[in-house]
Amino acid sequence: MPGPIYPPTSSILLVLALLLYPILDRLFPHKNSTKELATYIKTAVKLSFFISLMPLAYLLFAKPESTVNSWTLIKTESFSMTISCNFDLYALVFIPIALYVTWAILEFAIWYMSEDMNIGRFFLYLLIFLMAMMILVTANNLYQLFIGWEGVGMMSFLLIGWWHARADANTASFQAVAYNRIGDVGFLFLMAWALNGFNTWQIEEINQLALDKNAAPGLIAAIVAATGKSAQFGLHPWLPAAMEGPTPVSSLLHSSTMVVAGIFLLIRFADLLATSQLALTICLCLGAMTTFITAICALTQSDIKKIIAFSTSSQLGLMMVTIGLNQPQLAFLHICTHAFFKAMLFICAGSIIHCLNNEQDIRKMGGVYRLAPFTCACLILGSLALTGTPFLAGFFSKDAIIEATTTSDLNACALLITLAATGMTAAYSLRIIFYVVMGQPRINPLSPANENSPHVINPLKRLAWGSIASGLLLFSYLMPEKTPLMTMHPILKTAAMIVTLAGLLLAFELAALAAKHYKPRPKREPYLFSLLLSYFPMLIHRSIPKMSLTMGQKFASQAVDQTWLEKVGPQAVNSSNRPMISTTSNLQRGLIMTHLAMLVLSTTLGIILGCQ
Repeated sequence: MPGPIYPPTSSILLVLALLLYPILDRLFPHKNSTKELATYIKTAVKLSFFISLMPLAYLLFAKPESTVNSWTLIKTESFSMTISCNFDLYALVFIPIALYVTWAILEFAIWYMSEDMNIGRFFLYLLIFLMAMMILVTANNLYQLFIGWEGVGMMSFLLIGWWHARADANTASFQAVAYNRIGDVGFLFLMAWALNGFNTWQIEEINQLALDKNAAPGLIAAIVAATGKSAQFGLHPWLPAAMEGPTPVSSLLHSSTMVVAGIFLLIRFADLLATSQLALTICLCLGAMTTFITAICALTQSDIKKIIAFSTSSQLGLMMVTIGLNQPQLAFLHICTHAFFKAMLFICAGSIIHCLNNEQDIRKMGGVYRLAPFTCACLILGSLALTGTPFLAGFFSKDAIIEATTTSDLNACALLITLAATGMTAAYSLRIIFYVVMGQPRINPLSPANENSPHVINPLKRLAWGSIASGLLLFSYLMPEKTPLMTMHPILKTAAMIVTLAGLLLAFELAALAAKHYKPRPKREPYLFSLLLSYFPMLIHRSIPKMSLTMGQKFASQAVDQTWLEKVGPQAVNSSNRPMISTTSNLQRGLIMTHLAMLVLSTTLGIILGCQ
C-alpha cells in the first residue's frame, strides 16, 4: 500500500500530470498545428515551474527530513521491490531549477526552430528528456533511477541526431550512445552487486547495509557509470561532438539534464563513498584530470559551441573533484548554479549563430555588440559567472569548492591541476568575449542580425537574473551540513581569485601579442595537443578501427586464402598430386637414359628373382 500523501508529493504529482498530458494527447487525433503544440508544451513547463515552488517552500520552512512514498511492484519470498519517490533536499531543489531553465530554453526554441517542419515533435522529445531527468532525481531505488538514466540517454540520441541528414550529426549521436553504453555496463554491475550482496535496490538500504562491508566494487561501478554519463576523462569525447545537435538541445543537455546525472548518482551514494578512501581518490584524480585536459582543449577551439561544451566538461570535472573531497552538497550547489549561466551561454551562442547566418567560427565574428547588444551583455555576464566573479552565481559554489580543495590534505597534484584549470577557465572565457564581442566586425555584411524577439530577450532576462541571484539564494537557504573550515591563510582564502586573475591577465597578454602578430605561428606541439583534443579521438577513434581492420585483413588472408585455398582446398590437391604427375610424365618422355635405367632395373630384378 502507498504511504500517506504529503504536500510535496501532491505538488510533484500535479507537475508530472501537467507534463505528461501533452505526450498522452499526441496519442489521439488532433487538429492543432505543430507550432501550437510547441507553445502548449512551453506553457505546461511554465505552470509546472510555479507549482514546483510549493514543495520547495515547504522544504525551506517546514524542513522535513525526506518524503518517501512507496508502491509495491514485485514481492516474492526472497525479494521485494517498491516504486518509491524520494522528495528530499536534492530533488525538491533541483526540480524547480530544471523546470525554470527548461522553460527558458523552450521559449528560445520557438524562435530558433521556427522554420523546422517537425517543431512539435522536437518539443515532445525535449519534454520527455526533462521528465526522464525528473524520474532520475526523485528515484529512491536503482530500478527507477535506471529508467530515468536510460531515458535521458535515449532522448539524447534522438535529439543530437535531430538533423539526421547530416553525417556529422549521425556520427555524434552514435558516439554519444557508444560512450554511454560503457557507463551503462558500470550501472548494471552496480545493480547486480547490490542485488547479490544486499538483496535490495533501495538506495537508502544499500547505503546502510554496505557500511560494514567492502563497498569498493560497487562504488567503482558507480564511478564508471558516472564517467560515461557525465563525460569524465576517458569517456569524454562524446560531449563536444554532441554540439552537432540544435542549440536548444545543447543548452538543455549541458545545463540541467543528462550530463549531471552521473554526478547526481554519486551524490546519492555519498554516505557510502565517505567510507571508501579508494573511491574518493579515484573521483578526485579523475575529476582533476577531466577539468584540466578539457580546459586545455577549450583554449584553441574556434567553434563557439565547442568552447562552451568543453567548459561544461571542465565544470563536471570540478564537480567530480568535489565528490572526491567528500563534499556532495557543494557538488550539488555547483550543479544548481551552473545550470543558469551555462543555459544562458548556449542561448547567447545560438542567438549569435542565428544572427550571423549559421556562422559558428569565432574568428569570423567580432564587434557583435553593435548588432546584438543585449545578447552580448548576457554572454559577458555568463562568462563572468563561469569564471567565478564575486557575487555572481558561480562565485558561491566555485569559491567554496576551491576553498575546500586548498584546505584538504589529499592528493596535492590533483589539487594543483584543479587550480590551473580554474585559471584556464578565465582564459577561454575571455577569449570568447575578445573574439565575439570586442574588436572590428569580421562578419558577412549581409548577415540577418536581429535579436528583437521576445522569444530571445525574455529567456535571457530570466536566466540572467538566475545567474546573478541564484548563488546567493541557494547558499543562504541551503547551508551545507558539514561545517566548513572557518579559519585559513589569506592566500588560501583568495586562491581562487588569484588564479582567475592570473588567467585573465595571461589571456589579455596573449591576445595583445596575437593582435600585434608578434609571433606568426604558435609552437606546434602544444598547439596541436590542444587543437586535436589531446590526441584522444585520434588514438581511440582511429586506432581501434584500424586495429580491427588490420586483424580482419590478416584473418581473411591467413585463415581463408592461405589455410583454405593453399593447405586444404584446391591448391592442396594440386600440390599433393604434382610429384606423382611429374614422375609419370618424366618416365614417358622416351629418353635413352630412361630406357637404360629401366633395362638395368628390370635386369637386376630378374637376376634377384631368378637366384631365389
